[in-house]
Amino acid sequence: MENYYVHKLTDNKGDHEVHVEGCNKMTVSENFKNLGQFSNCRADVAEAKKNYNQVNGCFYCCNECHTQ
Repeated sequence: MENYYVHKLTDNKGDHEVHVEGCNKMTVSENFKNLGQFSNCRADVAEAKKNYNQVNGCFYCCNECHTQ
């Protein structure tokens, strides 16, 4: 199981990106909310959607859940 985080701020498309702990795209730690441990990115994206309407997986660490 991986530990997942969601970025509290949106990217240029309005998405809150979800990342696996340790992703090199996670920069400032206070900008991320810990979602907890999940067995796959679909479960963590569902968890993030409880707080944010527009959620997307990181292209690099959650590519399976990344949409364009």
